[in-house]
Amino acid sequence: MSTIQDCLKHRILIIDGAMGTMIQRHKPTEAVYRGERFKDWHTDVKNNSDILNLTQPAIIGGIHREYLEAGADIIETNTFASTSIPQSDYGLEPYVTEMALAGARLAREAADEYTKKDPSRPRFVAGAIGPMNKTLSLSPDVNNPGFRSVTFDEVANAYYEEVAALVEGKVDLLLIETIFDTLNAKAAIYAIKKYFRDTGKKELPIMISGTITDASGRTLSGQTLEAFYVSVAHARPLSVGLNCALGAAEMRSHIEELSQIAACYTSAYPNAGLPNAMGEYDEQPEQTAHFIEEWAANGWVNIVGGCCGTTPDHIRHIAQHVASIAPRTLPVMESELI
Repeated sequence: MSTIQDCLKHRILIIDGAMGTMIQRHKPTEAVYRGERFKDWHTDVKNNSDILNLTQPAIIGGIHREYLEAGADIIETNTFASTSIPQSDYGLEPYVTEMALAGARLAREAADEYTKKDPSRPRFVAGAIGPMNKTLSLSPDVNNPGFRSVTFDEVANAYYEEVAALVEGKVDLLLIETIFDTLNAKAAIYAIKKYFRDTGKKELPIMISGTITDASGRTLSGQTLEAFYVSVAHARPLSVGLNCALGAAEMRSHIEELSQIAACYTSAYPNAGLPNAMGEYDEQPEQTAHFIEEWAANGWVNIVGGCCGTTPDHIRHIAQHVASIAPRTLPVMESELI
């Protein structure tokens, strides 16, 4: 079977769309999130999407299949917050390994099902590793800029635990995504490298996707796009890209810039426009696809898809619009002087 590296040489690959948007279409209640297993849990768990891997696996598996049916080559595990630090808000730290493992297995089962239907087009599972709700570069206390609510070791250890579960669940890639604090991302990179050193297992490819938060063109922790790329390039990622925060219209110039500086493949999965006054996304699938088609035609991208507000319809339109366009070619890098 072709590897993802083989596929990337020949076509633009499609990554899936929003998980949270699709979960909300089910209008899950507190009772749905809890399921039978956590029905007597001591605190509310509503909107904790990752617990659904354990309590409502059919919902998560169904969403994966909708995206695969729409044309996704890569599906992300529902493990954006399957680490002990964000799950401590719910007292669910003891369940994070099980949560991440279940998320990986649900995606693996769905991807394998679609690969079996068409072996000429393998489907890949990306283990989603989110940014966490505590940052290493920023103080949560405006009166004490030097204060940090978490240490590098604590963040790295939490990511290590998640990585171990995702690998056990047989993901194909590890995706560090929605990065707004590069130091958190570095802790994730460190955890990944340490896990493979410790276990002796073959390293999985790493995808890295940052977030430009506003018109300044910087991440939340203050880095320019170029500085962000230089900060993570040592990981030798399969791809570097951008997702979330911006719609495709606002992301365009940043994707153009990234395509010119990245030595690896590039990815882009924007939101369905910017949120309206109600926090909802109005950009229609054909609009999102039109923007991304232009990026592809300009030779800027290798992997495209959607983030917040996007649905299988968005992914279907994107896949159709880029199907006949050649992927961005990797730049020829000068040999390093010895």
